[in-house]
Amino acid sequence: MIKAGRAHNLLPRNQLSPLQKALNWLLLLLFFATMIIPMLNVLAVSFSPRLQSMQPGVILWPSQWTVNGYQTVWTRANLSRAFFNSSLVSLVGTAVQILLSSMAGYVLVQKNLPFRRALSLLILFTLMIPGDLTLISIYALNKQLGLLNSYQGLILNGLVSGFSILLMRNYFQSVPESLAESARIDKAGELRVFASIYLPLSLPGLASITFLEFVGKWNALMIPVTIISDPGLYTLPMVLRQLAFATDSTSGVDYIAPNAQMAAIVISVIPLIILYTFAQRFLIGGLTLGATKG
Repeated sequence: MIKAGRAHNLLPRNQLSPLQKALNWLLLLLFFATMIIPMLNVLAVSFSPRLQSMQPGVILWPSQWTVNGYQTVWTRANLSRAFFNSSLVSLVGTAVQILLSSMAGYVLVQKNLPFRRALSLLILFTLMIPGDLTLISIYALNKQLGLLNSYQGLILNGLVSGFSILLMRNYFQSVPESLAESARIDKAGELRVFASIYLPLSLPGLASITFLEFVGKWNALMIPVTIISDPGLYTLPMVLRQLAFATDSTSGVDYIAPNAQMAAIVISVIPLIILYTFAQRFLIGGLTLGATKG
């Protein structure tokens, strides 16, 4: 007969005790509360009347539902123009970046490429340089190239991502080389091998970098602030920054009530939520495989 004191030792190693399960649930609930309460506050304030949104404290449910905040920020803050600018820059920049990152990753998996390992290490080294340290040089270079206050400047800056290149390289390394060799025997060129074999077999990786790069460009603030001073070219993060500091008449901008400020945040987040809805099936698996292969 097994003693009661040894029963605990016979439990599976991955099974937690009731106390451990309770602590885990408590921690998860705390983390969930820290994330969901600010989101609920933003939504509630955005649908609240102007006067209620100006009251101190956390609002989790509007006393009266209204969309005046959305109407105000869309017209007075010219948010429609900023939304168009962010959409154009993010869509075009992401599409070109996916193409460049995929092509660079394909080059790095070629066994006959000279200094292949050194090139990969050089790309990895670029990820260790803080972006804030390069802002002065970025401004000077864009000024010399005539890219200040232009869509070209917003799109070209940050067009190449070392992280995306290495992720696609790791994905391409998981593609069986025999498939490419068979295509080459059938007189297929490298471009056809790349487009018809490697890209279709790396869709999770492509979906991952599409989501990450689009989010990065949509939320980009430092580079746009550095090279853009024309209000007609402001992106959503720049307008949100302007609204956050427009708290009095001395700011040079008409006062925007908190309900309109929160409405601007909700509008800027909607495209990311829609994109994540379609990309979530690929995102976790894509990042996991891309990070472990190599």
